[in-house]
Amino acid sequence: MQTFETTRELVIGGVSYETRYTKKFERRTPYIAPDPHLVLCVIPGVIRTVAVRKGTRIRSGDPLLVLEAMKMENEVVSGRDGTIRTLCVSPGDTVTKGQILVELD
Repeated sequence: MQTFETTRELVIGGVSYETRYTKKFERRTPYIAPDPHLVLCVIPGVIRTVAVRKGTRIRSGDPLLVLEAMKMENEVVSGRDGTIRTLCVSPGDTVTKGQILVELD
């Protein structure tokens, strides 16, 4: 059974609402916007190939590397235009969820 705290103000899109938060809601992990300069691993796996190197100019949608996860090869592509600042992985590396794969300028 959920227990509710006192009424509080919640603002969504500039509109104020009066609501009650549960304790679980108040203890949630706050949202942190992703850094557009980092390409993070979204699923654990093994790096099979790397298609770029430091200093390479890339466009949105260009392939960066191939990640093998659960016996499938997944092509990781750039989400923005930029230049490769740092390549944090190489073929054969085992990566975990949330690990930085590439840093972009």
